[in-house]
This record gives sequence, structure tokens and C-alpha cells, in this order.
Amino acid sequence: MQDTFQQQLHKYAELIVKVGVNLQPGQVLYVESPLEAAELTRVLVRKAYEAGAKYVQVAWDDEAVTRARFETAPEDSFSYYPQWNASMMEQLAEGGGALVNIKVPNPDLFEGIDGRKVSTATRAAAKARETFSGYVRTNKLSWCLVKAPTRVWANKVFADLPEEDRMQAMWETIFMMNRIDQPDPVAAWQKHIAHLNGVSERLNTKRYAKLHFRAPGTDLTVELADNHIWEGGGGENQSGVYFMANMPTEEVFTMPKRSGTNGKVTSTMPLNLNGSLVDKFTLTFAEGKVVDYSAEVGYDALKALLETDEGARYLGEVALVPDDSPISNLNRIFFNTGLDENASCHLAIGSAYPFNIEGGTEMSKEELLASGANVSLTHVDFMIGSKELDLDGILADGTVEPLFRKGNWV
Repeated sequence: MQDTFQQQLHKYAELIVKVGVNLQPGQVLYVESPLEAAELTRVLVRKAYEAGAKYVQVAWDDEAVTRARFETAPEDSFSYYPQWNASMMEQLAEGGGALVNIKVPNPDLFEGIDGRKVSTATRAAAKARETFSGYVRTNKLSWCLVKAPTRVWANKVFADLPEEDRMQAMWETIFMMNRIDQPDPVAAWQKHIAHLNGVSERLNTKRYAKLHFRAPGTDLTVELADNHIWEGGGGENQSGVYFMANMPTEEVFTMPKRSGTNGKVTSTMPLNLNGSLVDKFTLTFAEGKVVDYSAEVGYDALKALLETDEGARYLGEVALVPDDSPISNLNRIFFNTGLDENASCHLAIGSAYPFNIEGGTEMSKEELLASGANVSLTHVDFMIGSKELDLDGILADGTVEPLFRKGNWV
């Protein structure tokens, strides 16, 4: 007998608490949620307290409120970000708290808004939250990004369905992606995590020096950082608690060497960049740096991203996802990086994750840069995988080994 929607919702919330952030008794949990996800959020709060949470704080997000600022606020509003908000997040991490972010950005939120306002506000927030972002990238706290439907998002993704069916279709898809449709979702996730960790272990044993991506519009060589570490599934926080940073997840990923990317890469999916859509874009790299770029849609937003800081023109992550995977097999674009990146091999512009290199979480910025890691205020994934992607691993002695052919593992 199939579970009711309420039963599935409770399983999903329980999965987020038990596997996502793996909440421990006595922890504080901070939840960021859009207003439309109130039903899931309320169940999530209850599950957290049942798991022993000391306190749960919910920060609600309302797109109408956000839009009102960009339409009517004075110009100096956009370079301002409240330091007390950033300090609160730092205290959450320093106190051993956990974060759940129900992240469902609207790709059309800033349609018609001056892109300079958006880029200025994004940069101000990134600068103010730099310390907290560092805590996130070094796994000082448990954090998990999850998804829940909103009406605007469902209408865009399932525009081919009758309007009255779109929200249900989105819920069913999110439940399926997160294995809620299986008899024991927690056990199903444990099996999935073991598989991803197995792939990571094989790649770590190989110690490839470079990766060579080839596809229509793409001929790119990515040198990997010395002492790089492949990760997949999840990781441990500073207390040794294993958590999942993204749900769902299908990727294994590691650290590119900052100065080691050369060639041209073409995106294969639209990118939702802070509420602005960027599509059909190319980046050309020389000695790690983006030296040329173009975009058929969203050129100004891409330009603003690359101008965030010096590190925004270098790569911080390379991730492998086979074309034959659960999200990819849905043959649907979700206009949401957290989902689309798990249907496609991808790269990330901006900061590297220090845990992707031996001893990285103990390094200063200067030490990370000296070790080949990129440092930046930003970290933005973009998709490059397809059924036409071939990928080779190149060993230190120059030996070339096929990894992907026609989008899938060899």
C-alpha cells in the first residue's frame, strides 16, 4: 500500500534530520525555509526536537519581500548586509550547531531588475558572511541543502503538465530523488552513500594528475591539486559526525589545481545564478584563469559572477556524475543547481573545499593558495555533462585511461 502524502512528508523530514544533518542530542538547529515550505518545515522542527534538539530556529524567506527591496530600496541598500546576521551564523557554527537550508531559488525572481543591484547585494552578503562560509567549506558544522516545491518553481519545471498537477508532480519527484518511495529511506541512503564512497576510494587509489573532458564545444584539461582527495556522499564535521551536505546527491568531486585548467568548456544546462538565468555559455581557460567568456542568455550576470573577486575566475571543484543516473534519467531541467548538478558532470567557479586536499581544513588562505587550492568569496556550480561527454584520466607518467564514454563510466 502506497504511503499517503503526509506519511511521505514525515519520512522526508526524518531523513533530513537523521541522515542529512545527522542531528545529535543537545544540538541547536537553524532552518532556512521559504514560506511555501511551511508544512515541511513544521514537520522538520518536530522531528528535530524528537531527535533531541536543544533549540530550533527558523528563518523564513519571502520572495515578495526580497523583490520589494530590489524594486524600491535606495541605492545604498544593496551594498549593505547586517553584520549581526553574519555574526549569528558564525556563533551557530562555533557553538556546534547544524544548518538545514530548504533552497529553492526562483530563476525568474530578478527579471527586469538592474543586474548591478543584484551583483552588489550578492557581493556584500558574501563579504559579510566570509567567515561563516569558511566554516561551511571546512565542515566546522553539519549542513544540508534540501528541496521543497514552490508554485513558481513547479510551474517552470512542469510547464508541460496541467497547472493543477504541477505541485504534486514536483513533490513526487523530490520524494523519488530522495528515495522516500523506498520501504526504508534511511537504509536506502546508507547503501547509496556506501556506493559513492566506493567510487571515491577507487579514484583516490588511482591518483590521476589530470582529467581531460571532450564534448561538442568542450575540450578542457583540468589538472588536479597535489594530494587531492575525492569525496562522495557526505563528510564528517569537526566533531566526527557524518552528514550529507546535499540531498539528493549523485556526485563524486575533488579539487582542481588553481593554475592547472586549460581549454574551452561549454555549459549543457541553464544556470540559475542568484535569481537570474544564464544559459548557453562558454568559458575559456589559460593556466587556470578564465580569459574569455560568452553567454547567449544572462551575459551580464555571468560577467558579474566572474568579477566577484580574483578567485572567481578560477575553478574550485570538479565533479563527476554519470548520465545514466536517477535525476538525469528524468530528462528534465530543474533550473536549480542543487538538482541539475546531480544529473551532470560539473565544475565550480570560485572557492575550493579545503577538505578536498590533505590537511586542507587546517590551512590558512595563504597556505591553501600555495597548495594549489582556489580561494574566493563565491562558489557556483555549472553543468558540463551530457550523453556526448568523453572523459579520460591522465596519470602522472602520462598514461591515459578512459573514465567516461558517451556520458557514462567505462
